[in-house]
Amino acid sequence: MPAAGQTTVHFDDSFFEAILRSAKVDALCKEKAERTLAIARKNAPVDSGDYKRGLKIKKVRHAHRDTYLVVGTDAKTLLIESQTDNLHNALKEASG
Repeated sequence: MPAAGQTTVHFDDSFFEAILRSAKVDALCKEKAERTLAIARKNAPVDSGDYKRGLKIKKVRHAHRDTYLVVGTDAKTLLIESQTDNLHNALKEASG
């Protein structure tokens, strides 16, 4: 048995990238983001409606995978989130 520090492991990044960028994984991630967005819009507080209309999905490309983010684009998003935790709660509900 090798001693500590004598074993090295090299991962084939292209293998994991192929899986993480596959159509099935992409669809799964997008579906979760769409579900989160729907819950966030359903529970969004409505004053003028700008916050609710400003909720969007943003696809972000990373080195080995893509992610989908549910973001708020309205100027009041941070204020509303600090008072309601709407996006946080929507993500928890969508994950449950």
